[in-house]
Amino acid sequence: MMHPPDRPSALGAGGDNAIAYAIGTVADEWTLLILRHALRDGTSRPADWQRLLPISNAVLLSRLRHLSDVGVLVPVGDRSGRREFQLSPRGAALWPFLLCVGAWELTWAGGARPDLTEMRHTGCGAVFTPVLVCRTCGVSVAPREVAAEFGPSGSWPRSTPTATSRRRSSGSTSLGGGFFPESRAVVGNRWSAIMLAAAYLGARRFPDFQRRLGVPATVVADRLRTFSELGVLVPTGDPDRATRSSYHLTDKGRALFAAVVTGLEWGQRWFQAPEGPAVLLDHGGHRFEAVLVCSTCDEALAGRSIETVPAR
Repeated sequence: MMHPPDRPSALGAGGDNAIAYAIGTVADEWTLLILRHALRDGTSRPADWQRLLPISNAVLLSRLRHLSDVGVLVPVGDRSGRREFQLSPRGAALWPFLLCVGAWELTWAGGARPDLTEMRHTGCGAVFTPVLVCRTCGVSVAPREVAAEFGPSGSWPRSTPTATSRRRSSGSTSLGGGFFPESRAVVGNRWSAIMLAAAYLGARRFPDFQRRLGVPATVVADRLRTFSELGVLVPTGDPDRATRSSYHLTDKGRALFAAVVTGLEWGQRWFQAPEGPAVLLDHGGHRFEAVLVCSTCDEALAGRSIETVPAR
């Protein structure tokens, strides 16, 4: 199924929901890097992505094809007859998610590195971090202040990407050092992304993750170990028996909330099930919709008002 790049996709009743499509679209390490350069630098030619990334031609073309299929990129020919892949309105709308991922990596994963950039808000001229604000009441929110529950199209079976809405991940270690290593380990793989979503929706114990997601036990154990080593989750109980431990989000894990919610809102905007939203978010008794504002001047951010500068 080809998805229109400039208007929401109407999904089939009872099938993959917005969560599954969001994860199936962006939860892949190569895709994150392809989109990073498309959004930050305007990269559009396969040869330029290959120059910027240690990616094979076959892997690059498979990711570009998938992003075209879901309407994030639009293939066009330039004047020389070479194919380019330009961001569609749907693809350009991913900037809040990529901004939050980069800000989390910069803040929580070792600070400035050559492969990272900081963001400057052209409105005030300051280097900033994005602040998550409730659109309805205008106040900044912490993860614990937003309640989430499944909506009419929400369920664990419908939220895990099927084979038709995902592509094989090459694994979080294939790129070596740099290149957002911790973000890739947490959101650059479909199983990691859905397990992180489950943690935000209340999963705490090994059987909770396995039962809700239908994930193989070896995958659950591997992701819980990785999340614990990165400090995203902290286990309590028997440290040598994953199945007897309880796993709770740390401050570092909760700091990913902005990336999670902007990714979710992108999915629910562009992939709409006939039954209704996959997830309902509540903030103090009213519907929560995310807005990102500049940490310096409190002005709402827009993709065109952000420029990159080398990390200090």
